[in-house]
Formats: sequence, structure tokens, C-alpha cells
Amino acid sequence: MASYNFIPGPYNQSPIAIDEHRWLSLVQTALSETIDEEDAKVKVQVCIFFVPKGLFFHKPEAFMPQLFAIGPYHHWVPHLYDMERYKLAAARKLQCDLNSLSLEELVCCLLKHDQRIRSYYHKYLDFSGETLAWMMVIDASFLLDFLRNFIVDVEAQKGKQKLSQWETPRMKMAYTMVTRDIIMLENQMPFFLLRKILRRCRQFSSAKLAEEQLSQMLLGFVKEVSPFNIVPSITSIDVNQYDHLLQLLYFMIVPKVNEEEFDQPHEIDLTDVLDLEEEDGKKHVGSMWKIFNSVWNYASNVNKGATIETIKKVLIKGPIKILIKLPWNILTSFPGISIIKQPIESFICSGSVKEKDDDDVVVPDGKNSVSKQPLVEEITIPSVTELTDAGVRFMPSNGDLTTIRFDRQQKPATIYLPKVSLDINTEVVLRNLVAYEASAEPGPMVFTRYTELMNGVIDTEEDVKILREKGIIVNRMKSDKEVADLWNGMSRSVKLSKVEFMDKFLEDVNSYYNSRWKVKSKRFISKYVFGSWQFLTLLAAIALLLLTCLQAFCNVYSCGKRWFNVKEE
Repeated sequence: MASYNFIPGPYNQSPIAIDEHRWLSLVQTALSETIDEEDAKVKVQVCIFFVPKGLFFHKPEAFMPQLFAIGPYHHWVPHLYDMERYKLAAARKLQCDLNSLSLEELVCCLLKHDQRIRSYYHKYLDFSGETLAWMMVIDASFLLDFLRNFIVDVEAQKGKQKLSQWETPRMKMAYTMVTRDIIMLENQMPFFLLRKILRRCRQFSSAKLAEEQLSQMLLGFVKEVSPFNIVPSITSIDVNQYDHLLQLLYFMIVPKVNEEEFDQPHEIDLTDVLDLEEEDGKKHVGSMWKIFNSVWNYASNVNKGATIETIKKVLIKGPIKILIKLPWNILTSFPGISIIKQPIESFICSGSVKEKDDDDVVVPDGKNSVSKQPLVEEITIPSVTELTDAGVRFMPSNGDLTTIRFDRQQKPATIYLPKVSLDINTEVVLRNLVAYEASAEPGPMVFTRYTELMNGVIDTEEDVKILREKGIIVNRMKSDKEVADLWNGMSRSVKLSKVEFMDKFLEDVNSYYNSRWKVKSKRFISKYVFGSWQFLTLLAAIALLLLTCLQAFCNVYSCGKRWFNVKEE
């Protein structure tokens, strides 16, 4: 009689019932099997992982397939198993294409590679060898049938992808959802299975032709799904260099950068950091501030605050706007004013050394900064709107992520960012690329740092509008607000690492922005004027009240006639 133990499943699945005797039988069978000579020569590393917990719970729907389960991780999920009939239809179509070989014989061929198949997956696969082989044949049949829609026929289609049965409007939604499902990290299929199946199809007379066909399928799919422009010179893909579809997409987008690796990932909750900064700021509130607060609240309720708003516009906002818009670079060149330039600049910048304001970015200098983990402050960068107001221009770059740069020698100073196209599937693609990089790639987190950079420069839909007008963002979504929400939701990361060219870019941009006279003036006014604007408004309100009393007194006692010899008409 079988004995079952229930063990907790992964965070995205229910508890699993384990048959101990069956597990023991599987282990003994696996250890007694001989390894195929071809598999023995291939070094296989685990490359299909579960999504890291910190990323998964932030947005589960970006990592859980909605229609089709490809591979063993989600095979028994009920709402996905309902679509099995479509995969079986693809398997029947494959059976007609096989060269004098039945599906049963194909399964027997894959049984010889059972250990190699299992070695790709991070999770232990509690399936018998025959069940796993049938599962892989059926899923691979469906995946190949879908990928055939992306074969690019340049002469006949003039560079357009063929959609075959997916062209009808009714199937467009399913096409979009299937595309999204097969790019997910937990829904990957090893490429070597696709190669072995294609080699046995009758239309390919050699293994080379089969790999060329698979290369064209994958290249068309990557060009369709990638948010970034794929280099036009790439006309084929060496499928032997990649393990699965998401890894291929990652290396087509992310350049291989030789950076120092960091073995100590830091899990940082940005919300907690911001809360701590707010608590530190509240400690500086004194008792006098509370008194002014109460008086201010009372004054705000008089005439619905209209009087106070008028005072603010006339006495504070107007002069400040005039001060900021003055051409300080020209004025400080005159002999008399140039003498006081340094003292004023030092006074405005005072306090930024001892206190770190929210807008300030402190980037460590020297060689020691290379070996340190990046802090939360180091990935802070002004928004697109703020940089534009400071005189910085944005331009699209032609290339991959390594083309991100800041040219301060240009007039005006220019930031170059790669062109990115955003549609309904882009968020799923971006999140799964970040999850893959965090799980499988030991090097620097280049793509994650890029998403953090875009999250930093985009705060509102106005930022998106500027980048869209400059040609950096191609928006195929409903509105600019959706694009802003997409990037702002990409802030969570499982670890931080140094990426030299991006860290240099951040340092240069922040240094240039902080050195602008307009920025310094705004910070000075924000700290020393708007920081005490309630007190100034209270004084203005008192002055206005005294003037009103004086006017009433003069109306009664004829001040003008008595004191200023004004004749009454």
C-alpha cells in the first residue's frame, strides 16, 4: 500500500502529495540507467527556474501562464489543462510530418535523454520517464507549430511575419496570450528537444536544414516580441549556444559586459527606506513649527484660503519665478557681481554637505567605490521633466543597452537612450527578463539596472510624453499614463550590483544636474523660503490685517486731510 506525505509546494502552487515508494523506485531506476554518449559530452546547467519570490508576489499574473503550460512546472494546473486538446491537435499534425516514425517511437527516442531533460529544470520533476517524455513531445509539437508563424520569407512577404491561422480577428487575442505565455520563465522548453524533433521531420533531409529552419523561427519570434530593435545584420541564430527561448531573447537584448561579480545579493525594500527617510525628516520639527501650523490652519479656513493663496502668488511665487529665470551665467560675468558669485554659490550649496536632501545624489569617488555595493541613493536620478527644465536634451541611440550615454560637451547636453517599443505584452517580457537575470545569470544585473534607470527618469505621463516625442519610446498602449505606471511598477529588484557604464552614466548626469544654477536656486528657495513659507505667510497676513485696520481708521478720522494736507473734493 502506497504511503503519501504532503509537503509544501512552491509559493505559487498548492501542497504536493508525495508517494515515498514511487519516489524511491524512480531514484533507483535513475541511478541504474546508463547515460547516452551524446548527453555525456554536453555540459548542462540548470536554466529553467521558479521566479524569485520577491518578484513573483509583486505581480503574479506576469509569471503565471494564462492559456498554455509548456513543460512540467504548470502541466497539472486545471485551467491550463483544459487547453490540452489544442496541443494534441498539434501533435497529430507533427505525426503526419514525421519521416516514417510514429509518436510512440519518438517518445522512446526521448526516453534515452530523460536525465538530460530533467537537468534543465531547477525543481525536482516527480514524473516517470515515460510521462515526462510524452509531455515534452506534445508540448514541443505545439510550440513548433506556433513558432512556424514567425518564419520570415523576405521575398514573398517583404519582411512581414506570416500569421497563418492566427490572422483572423477572433484569433488575435489568443495569439497575443500564447505569445505572452511562451516567454515566461517557468514555461520554457529546452531547445535540444526542438532540434531532435525537427531532424526527424520528412521535409528536412539533414540536421543542418532542420537547425536553419529552427533558427528562422526563433529569429522571427525574437524580432516580434523584443521591445528593442534587434541588429538588422543578424540573419540567423546558432541554436546550439542557447538553452531556451527566454535565454535567447535575453542575450539578443543584453550585451555581454565583463564586470566585477558580486556574491552578496542585497534584498532591499525601497518602501522601508523611504519610510525611514520620512521619519528622519520629522525629527527636525520643533515646537515653534507646531504653533505656526495651528495658526496657519486657522488662516487657511478664512474665506476658504483665497486670501492666503493671493499672498503666496504675489509675495512669494512671483519674485521666485523671476529670480530663477534670470540669466545668472551672464550676470555673474560682470566685474561687480562676479565678486559675490562664489559666496552666494557656497551659501546656496551649504547644508548639502552635512545633510543629504531627498533630491541630492551622493556618488562615492575614488577606487573604493568600485568594490562597494550600490546604495539606493546611487540609482536615484532626476526625472525627464526635471532634466529637460535644466537644459538637458534626450535623443534615441542606435544600438543595445551599451549605447546609453550622457554627452555634456554637446550644446545642449544630451542623454542618449535606446529606443523601446511598448505594447500589451511588454510588461510580461520585461519582468520575465529581470527574473531570468536574477535567477540564472551570475554576472552584473545589466537589464535590471536599465529598468531601474527608466523607473528613475519616468515619474509621470509628462515624462513619457517627452520621451515619446523624442522617439525614445514607441507607445502602442492606450495612454502615456499606462506606460508611466509600467515603468514605475518595475522598481522591485532581488539584488543590486555594479554595472560600470550605467553607474558612470548616473554619476555624470547627477553631477551635471546638481551643478546647474537653476537647480541650485530651486533647492535653496525650497529649503530656506518654502521651508518656512507658513511663517512668511503668517507675517504677510498680519501685515494685511494691519493695513486693513489703518484704512478703516483713516476713513473715519480723515488721515489724508490731517497728516498729508490732502484736500477733500
